[in-house]
Amino acid sequence: MSATSVRASPRRSGLLRQEAIDGYLFIGPWLIGFILWIAGPMVFSFALIFLNWSLLSPPTFAGLSNFTTLFSDELIPVSLYNTAYYTFIFVPLHVILALLAALALNLRVRAVGLFRTIYYLPSITPTVASAMLWLWVFNPDFGLVNLLLRKVHGPTLQWFVDPVWAKPALIIMALWALGGAMIIFLAGLQNIPQELYEAASIDGANFWARFWGVTLPMLSPVIFFNLVVGIIGSFQVFTTVFIISNGQGGPANSTLFLVLYLYQSGFVFFKMGYASLIAWILFLIVLIFTGLQFLVARRWVHYEGGF
Repeated sequence: MSATSVRASPRRSGLLRQEAIDGYLFIGPWLIGFILWIAGPMVFSFALIFLNWSLLSPPTFAGLSNFTTLFSDELIPVSLYNTAYYTFIFVPLHVILALLAALALNLRVRAVGLFRTIYYLPSITPTVASAMLWLWVFNPDFGLVNLLLRKVHGPTLQWFVDPVWAKPALIIMALWALGGAMIIFLAGLQNIPQELYEAASIDGANFWARFWGVTLPMLSPVIFFNLVVGIIGSFQVFTTVFIISNGQGGPANSTLFLVLYLYQSGFVFFKMGYASLIAWILFLIVLIFTGLQFLVARRWVHYEGGF
């Protein structure tokens, strides 16, 4: 080993050490925040599963009593059904409508930027304001929807007053704000190489053939992303349901979603241990569905790099 390499080795190790220190300094704020606000509360909530704590008195050890309560609670199946109903109807409709809107807004027409802004505006409207607006739209007596139904001699519906129509009304409300998924689809569409469409046209492919053979396969990673994010978000819907039902999950528990029942258990009935157990059940459900999507995605999601 030469003298030059011997002298360079301590210098190189010093630079590597300084880079490591700089890296830890940069990630330090995030790491501290993660420990304090995410990992710490998760560990604490897991410990609460085995405790009885009303927030007003010291916690006491409960053993497995919260699990016993879970299996005998009649509202758990109701809240799970309501959440699943909302998820499996809303998410596919949301993805399809967002894709159709993106396809329309990807056309080169005059004032397309204005149309994109108009379609995106509902997504940035405050949730409370949006919920209050839709309460008026679906008002059984003088709401806009029933007014239009009367004009076409259709049946007027009770919407949020009727247990049958409360969840469909919530789904229609949520479909109004499709701007977030639409923007992601629009970015994916503009990232598709035009050469693929030109090659397909030369081979004689019409619009539908190009859509099924080029657009959808190239958009499959974006569709997969919107599906994963949409399902995770739909399992956690809370604000609109809380406002529409005044925090009760009515009528007749038809809008009692799992997160709303979690809130009621913890902050209305002060059963923090039981609420923590519901939160972990929700976490496991979301984790399972996300994992299943990643497993199935290997069969239909196509990446340009071949992964």
